Amino acid sequence: MYKRILLKLSGESLMGAKGYGIDENRLMEYAEQIKAIADLGVQIGIVIGGGNIFRGLSGAQKGFDRVKGDQMGMLATVINSLALSSALESLGQKVRVLTAVRMEPIGDFYNKAKALRLLNKGNVVIMAAGTGNPYFTTDTGSSLRAIEIEADVMFKGTRVDGIYTADPEKDPTATKFQEITYDEVIAKGLKVMDLTAICMCKENHMPIYVFNMDQKGNLLKVIQGEQIGTLVKP
Repeated sequence: MYKRILLKLSGESLMGAKGYGIDENRLMEYAEQIKAIADLGVQIGIVIGGGNIFRGLSGAQKGFDRVKGDQMGMLATVINSLALSSALESLGQKVRVLTAVRMEPIGDFYNKAKALRLLNKGNVVIMAAGTGNPYFTTDTGSSLRAIEIEADVMFKGTRVDGIYTADPEKDPTATKFQEITYDEVIAKGLKVMDLTAICMCKENHMPIYVFNMDQKGNLLKVIQGEQIGTLVKP
């Protein structure tokens, strides 16, 4: 079993049955899944996207200044991080939010040493505000944090049960990969994560496991070694 993981969650998935914002039922389902593996002794770092509230890139396409748009997206990830931390606390789980830009008392300012200390004390550590810089996605932010905290693996929880030859929601003939290399992901142009994130993981030998987080119980299955998603590796 893994000792330490980085879990990347999609902001869009937090919408659940809603078209915008945070679905309280989905939020608690996520919190319960995370608590279940924390109870096994797994150290968990989390990065959440903000697409359920605001996406900087789409904002820029609608006329927003790109830097300000990305900063708005960072704040959206903080809102989601606070929501998840509250849900975890309601289950009795120790949790801390660290932010990549200073915003005490909302969250402590992120640094690696602090994150590791908290993880070693049994806290779930939610790392918000991306990298703190514009032009970087939360995919890249999660790759960076996974490498920094020396995670054994980065789990990408999505609404799809792995990586396919094409978008399975649009192409019914798409087939699923059980395993795939970083180079194949790049060569085939598969939309697993953005290119910067994939290259960072490749250069630092950080395996990525893509699975369906929206199916309750899947996070525990992945931790226990069940093959329900797709592994990206060298």
